[in-house]
Amino acid sequence: MIRIMLVDDQPLVRRGLRATFDEVADVLVVGEAANGVEALHALRGSQVDVVLMDINMPRMGGLEATRRICEGSGPRVVILTMYDQDEYVFEALRAGASGFVLKDSSPELLVEGVRTVASGEGLLSPSVTGRLIAEFARRPVVSAAVVPELVGLTDRGAGCVPVAGAGSS
Repeated sequence: MIRIMLVDDQPLVRRGLRATFDEVADVLVVGEAANGVEALHALRGSQVDVVLMDINMPRMGGLEATRRICEGSGPRVVILTMYDQDEYVFEALRAGASGFVLKDSSPELLVEGVRTVASGEGLLSPSVTGRLIAEFARRPVVSAAVVPELVGLTDRGAGCVPVAGAGSS
């Protein structure tokens, strides 16, 4: 059973999220909070696997709450927001979030995302993933002089980073 906490300042959003997860056999909503301060307080001594966290909330926003939650060995955090801006994605990931899902995503994507993050993997909404790939592709190529693992590779292998324990082909 995956135990989740819903953190959003809008009661109607929390109610809708709860209704979505109440229909899912392997996920249980064990707590709710209206801001980051309430979330941090509610998490003390609780058994939560994944926190669904809004970004903009009064008292303490989701990014700061995520930073504090992820400093320790607390639950994993999925940012759930309507803000489809790269800077929010980057800040959420820097804060330690394991996922970033837009509120206009389907309930099925959100449920599968919670399962994915609970299993130890990361998750980004498809539109966010596409933009991050494009951003990565635009960045300048890093030379072997900057990445020591690339020193001595032939031209054929210059784009590959050696993997420890990998056999030769």
